[in-house]
Amino acid sequence: MPNQKTRQLTNGAMMTALFAVLLAISVYVPVLSLISTLFLALPIAWYSAKYPVKASALVAVVGVVLSFLIGGLLSLPLALIHIPLGLMIGLSIHYKKSKLFMFMGSSIVLLVSLMVQYVAAIAFLGINFLEEFMATMRSSYEQAGTWLERLGSESTQEYEELVAQFMLTFETLLPTLLILSVFTTVWILLLILLPILKRLGIEVPKFPPFREMRLPKSVLWYYLIVILVSLLSDFEQGTMAYLIFVNASMLLQFLLFLQGVSFYHFYIHQEGWPRWVVVVVTVLAFPLQSFTSIIGILDLGFDVRGWIKRAHESKGK
Repeated sequence: MPNQKTRQLTNGAMMTALFAVLLAISVYVPVLSLISTLFLALPIAWYSAKYPVKASALVAVVGVVLSFLIGGLLSLPLALIHIPLGLMIGLSIHYKKSKLFMFMGSSIVLLVSLMVQYVAAIAFLGINFLEEFMATMRSSYEQAGTWLERLGSESTQEYEELVAQFMLTFETLLPTLLILSVFTTVWILLLILLPILKRLGIEVPKFPPFREMRLPKSVLWYYLIVILVSLLSDFEQGTMAYLIFVNASMLLQFLLFLQGVSFYHFYIHQEGWPRWVVVVVTVLAFPLQSFTSIIGILDLGFDVRGWIKRAHESKGK
């Protein structure tokens, strides 16, 4: 028992030290920071995968304190993103959760962390990063419009209308874009961190094949409700109801698109076609997004996969 406690404390000290080194590189070394930031959650994830929540939480708190001592307020945002992320990944492994649970939990943790920091920046520092980002985009487009005027272009008015429409669409879909960016970022980080954890002796969970992905049927009902409400209601652009329904529609369409691509993979696997067909079909699914979403709706609403399986089983007999 004393040896186990000593090992736990030693590992905790080593992981917090490694986290501090990676954080210092991420804050102070411009080029290497692009790489080190990807591995910031690794020490916390490794430790919390081996030890229970109390010990892991203690290491996390020490990591936050060290972050402040190393880089002050500049390093805290990085620490408050990667430490909770590492905890979620590691504790999911420690308590034998599925990889889907890990992915969803890590995505929610990252999203909440970003939102809390965004609100804190507005409340305590008076800085609204999204407004500043939008102002920078508008300024860039205005400069481009000024150059068009100087060059004597006749399409300046069309350009301004196009920019105004783009900015309105971008502002409307910003919540959806943020959510998709967070989920994509977590997926990439898991692709990087889990193989390393496995090499370090941690037993990591695996995703089932993408072809087996089946969304809950409730997603289809949510999509139908959103379509019906949007058809029967006349929302004004910029209102809260408009923002909610546009973003909900966008997210649900994306999920149904993924369901359609998953069905393509399933069908190709059933037919025994080569892997290059999977690549080609996946690439073609993007320009054919509307058709792929319809396939996803049919796959979700009807037991199409069951028909295909039964057809193949009858052929085998």
